Order: sequence, then structure tokens, then C-alpha cells
Amino acid sequence: MSEATSAYTSDALPGDVVDTVVIGGGAAGLNGALMLARSRRSVVVIDSGTPRNAPAAAMHGFIVLDGTPPFEILERGRKQVRQYGGHVVFGEVSSAEPAAPSPDGDLRFTVALADGRGLTARRLLVATGLRDVLPDVPGLAEHWGHSVVHCPYCHGWEVRDEPIGILATGPASIHHALLFRQLTDDLVYFSRGTELDADTRARFAARNIRVIDAPVQEVSGEKGGIVGVRLADGAFVERRVLAVATQMQARAEGLDGLKLPMEDLPDNMGRRFASGMAGTTEIPGVWVAGNATDLTAQVGASAAAGALAGSHINALLATADTDAALAAAQGDTVIA
Repeated sequence: MSEATSAYTSDALPGDVVDTVVIGGGAAGLNGALMLARSRRSVVVIDSGTPRNAPAAAMHGFIVLDGTPPFEILERGRKQVRQYGGHVVFGEVSSAEPAAPSPDGDLRFTVALADGRGLTARRLLVATGLRDVLPDVPGLAEHWGHSVVHCPYCHGWEVRDEPIGILATGPASIHHALLFRQLTDDLVYFSRGTELDADTRARFAARNIRVIDAPVQEVSGEKGGIVGVRLADGAFVERRVLAVATQMQARAEGLDGLKLPMEDLPDNMGRRFASGMAGTTEIPGVWVAGNATDLTAQVGASAAAGALAGSHINALLATADTDAALAAAQGDTVIA
């Protein structure tokens, strides 16, 4: 599955040590940067321009901004970060790792970009988002984000009353089916070799959800979207929409040097960065926010997580600044 890239005017990298580098320019990263910039922190967002929701025509489920194209939200977000003195740099991180601390003992991190540029930061916020991994079904990926969807809250209203098919990927698809049944009376569950016990089949039957156990061979489509599913036995099932519970993988490229702990979700649902309160991690000076750690967060929740992480980073930087000032003042007193 290819990722859409959205290039834009990039700021120059500052030459001095910055308070925070934010890796990722989606809702979580930009909102974290906004909180820091408004607190008069020097902040640089490194953004590869490949947001998860790039294929979608509009973002939904976030009051006031519901129905807004994703690229427009990000464009406005970058403008607002810059309005408060923050920098947004278009580029890919090739490495990020701890560096020798400052003379006063404050933390330092080096971040290198794929084009050879680099910078040093006191703190890092990882907001790289995630990558949706679709099942390997011919014809499926090219319709991703349009007539192939994953979230009933993000896309459900737009596909209501259509003939919908659930392409099962594991146990999570059972609940997926019940959510999409709320949106249409015409729902087919393609089990694709996943197990359905008698109780689940009875519950599906009670909701008029048709189960097809024959293997799926391919998804058939046309310019306007999908038209149906071809089965291995040659049968063709007309569908206008397919819903898939994707496997979600936190984007971790270039971050090995940070040694951030990761964890697997149950039922092979995905892999994320482990984090605690306000996005803190086991690595001092590194925070994680958004889909990189909360795989099911929508735009609003990701933005809120970024804001919380940004405010927490600022609070700890304020403590570090005060510690350094006190140590300097006490040193001057001793010398005097």
C-alpha cells in the first residue's frame, strides 16, 4: 500500500540547540508543538508529509472541524505553529539518539535527517503516527480510504445504507461487523479462514449478517470504487464498500537509537510505542503522543494527547531551567 506524500514550503533548521524536536507533523505533533511554541519554547517539527489519513477526502468525528479535508487541517496547523515562532521542516528522520549532556547536566538528543542535515534538542516528542497494514487481497489496496474503509466513526455515515462487506482479519472483525451493522441492513461477513463459533454465528444471524466462508480471491473495482468480491469458487458477491480491521504498526523508522520500548496488541492487531502519563516513556526526555502509542485514537484524541505531552515537556523544561539558574547563582555566590 503506497503512502501519499504532501510536500510544502519548509523552514530552515535552526543552528542552535532547540528546546524540543517533534518527530511527526500530524495532529498530535502539531498540537504538541503549538503548546510549546505558545510557551515561548524553541520547537522544530520534522514532518515527512505522509499522514495516515491522506487518502481520505475529509476528517470526521471532531466537532467544528468535521468534514474538513485532512490536508487543510494540517496546513492550518503548520501555519499556527509558525505564528508563535515554531519551525516546521519537511524531511525524514534517519536517526535520533541521546547525546552527551550539557555542561549543567541537561539532556541532549541529536536528530539527523535523510538529506544529511541535523540538529540538537533538549527534549523529543515522537508523534510519528502509524501505518495501516491491509490483508494481501488483490484489488483491495487501490481503493483504501474511499470504498475500502476501517473506522465506522471516521467513515460510517458516508457509507450508510450501502451494501457493505467485512473482510475478516481476526477476532476484532467480529465487533467490527456489529458496528457496521448499525449503518446498513445489507452486511456480508467474509470470514477468510478466521474462526467463528456457534454463538457468534447465531448472533450474526439474529442481526441478518450473512456469513460467507468461501475464500476471497480478489476485490473487483472500477473507477468509481469497488463493485464486489470474487470468491475462490468463482462466485461473485456484489458490494459497494468493504470494511477491514487493519493491522496497525507504529512508525518507528529512524528511531532505533532511542531504544523506546514497544508492545504488541492482542490478536495481532498491531504494535505501538509503550507510554505512560502525558506520553512519558522509559527514556528520560522522550515523550510519545498520538497514533504511535494510541493506535485507535482519532484526530481529536491525538491532538489532545499532543497538547498534554507538550505542556508536560514545557513544565519539566521549566524545572530544568530553574535548576540550572540556581546552580549558576550559587556558583557565583561561592566565587564572590
